[in-house]
Amino acid sequence: MAKVRSGKFGAIVGSALFFVVAPCVMGGVIPWWITDWWMKRGHEGLRYLGAALIVLAVPGLVDSFVRFAVQGLGTPAPAAPTRNLVVTGLYRYTRNPMYVAVAAMIFGQALLYSSPWCGVYGAAFWLVTHIFVVMYEEPALSRQFPEDYPAYKKAVPRWLPRLTPWRKP
Repeated sequence: MAKVRSGKFGAIVGSALFFVVAPCVMGGVIPWWITDWWMKRGHEGLRYLGAALIVLAVPGLVDSFVRFAVQGLGTPAPAAPTRNLVVTGLYRYTRNPMYVAVAAMIFGQALLYSSPWCGVYGAAFWLVTHIFVVMYEEPALSRQFPEDYPAYKKAVPRWLPRLTPWRKP
């Protein structure tokens, strides 16, 4: 993964590979394994809400990955982090739009397929992600970007999005 840091092309390739390995597996393959993508009888309103969560999450996830590669010149993978702190796009509303998007995809599938087990998986995903963010990611970003990250962290929430976009002072 060291070559990923060599430039924009490497960052794009590395991010694309990580996209397939992480969010596609966590937000697609595992929910498919749990649900078989088979719709059980359930509340239609919840099904529509689930579909809406998925439809809204996917473009945000893709946009966030693109920003990491193009603006950050790195990948979401801890082995090949960005060179620049990414604070544009959905990162103006929440510090973790990728994790929020994957969780929305998982919970969306739980609702769409009326699967309580997929909901349990979504809760476990969020809990493990939360622990990872608090214990590893935030301290690493504080060390990597000591000038910019503290103000960003103070102004932009970890999970629940701001109502208005944050603007870097």
